Amino acid sequence: MALEPEWEAVFEPNSYGFRPGRGCHDAIEHIFIVLCKQEKYILEADIKGCFDNIDHDALLDKVHDPELRPILKGWLKAGIMDQGVFQPTQRGTPQGGVISPLVANIALHGLETDTKEALGPRLVKALTTRQPCLRDARTTLQVIRYADDFVVIHKDESIVKEAEKYIASWVGTMGLQLKAEKTRIVHSLQSYEGNEPGFNFLGFHCRQYRKARGKMVTLIKPEKNKLHLHLREIGGTLRDMGNASQEAVIDKLNPKITGWSNYYRTCVASKTFCKADYEVFRQLSNWIKRKKDRTWKALRKYFREGRGRKWAFATKEGQGLTQHSATKIVRYVKVQGSRSPFDGDWAYWATRRGHSPLLPQRKASLLKEQKGLCGYCKLHFRHEDILEVHHVDGNHKNEKKGNLMLIHGHCHDQVTAQMRRAHDKGSVAEEPCAVKVASTVL
Repeated sequence: MALEPEWEAVFEPNSYGFRPGRGCHDAIEHIFIVLCKQEKYILEADIKGCFDNIDHDALLDKVHDPELRPILKGWLKAGIMDQGVFQPTQRGTPQGGVISPLVANIALHGLETDTKEALGPRLVKALTTRQPCLRDARTTLQVIRYADDFVVIHKDESIVKEAEKYIASWVGTMGLQLKAEKTRIVHSLQSYEGNEPGFNFLGFHCRQYRKARGKMVTLIKPEKNKLHLHLREIGGTLRDMGNASQEAVIDKLNPKITGWSNYYRTCVASKTFCKADYEVFRQLSNWIKRKKDRTWKALRKYFREGRGRKWAFATKEGQGLTQHSATKIVRYVKVQGSRSPFDGDWAYWATRRGHSPLLPQRKASLLKEQKGLCGYCKLHFRHEDILEVHHVDGNHKNEKKGNLMLIHGHCHDQVTAQMRRAHDKGSVAEEPCAVKVASTVL
């Protein structure tokens, strides 16, 4: 609780792993933004045994707080108990420890900044502008890290190779090394040194494709291997539930399908979802046949017309299996720059995440649902604004979701004035916002 807010204020903007308000999809969206305009070379790398090999002294040198430093040192040196046997910890952080991910991010902090600083002269030379400057040059090199996995992206092959050498030396100062079998250089558009175009990162496949008239398009799709593992898991579940009821199978598979589909709903996944649905249909047919029902008539006992489909795996009561293709593709919005949930901008974080430590949960949920806009004037909320909850029908006891609206404090004054004028005339205003506001001022 003491370390995280302090370090979130200084962490690099392109570090996404194990940080509040950031995640895999932010890293993937950043990769898309970088690749969408120009073909580039990519260094795809992984750190070998990151959590197990972090050098304690090098890590503690980064922590300057005189009170937290000895506490952190004691935690690192505490050792572990394995089946009643004590083992000292000379290196690394215990995997599964409550602050191990934060400690790993502290250890790798500076990787992006130091790499850009070291390669600054080369980056300036690679610029094609008439008056190149170091600030513009640094933006051309992208180091995108998620925990111990990272990619380095630049249009110049030699710069990417030089970055690989520097990063290998940099992580060595922390007692770490790059994993040789997972470290390679690829090209986003064409084959390079025997490697296929594109690369896999966090379960996504990122690649560029040529189009007509010399144009190209950047597509990010689900990784093929992840699809195979997902379908294999579903097949294994069906084999283990050979004698189970249809209801039990649906209850078991729905969370798996929903979770996997939601993870990939932000990329180009429509064809993948349809392919997954076809394979699940085939697996379900085999599951029915293993129950000694091998006729089409038997299939009709399990597959019914419903949910907009002629062949829906559903019960008579209407309980149905979720389809991958039922998940809508939604474009993900990357977190802005180096923003942190601890920066005090509740309007941004409540709009983005649906909750904020500085707002009641009801207001934060409404703020996210309304996408940061006032329900009355349709203008964006700012963090210094007064927020009030408005009951659309005027009934303060009606707390249903559709009856609540978040509006500005000054909009509340206008609504109240309209309500009073309507009351004085002996009529009720027709506009839904011209009713009494029940509110709690922040």
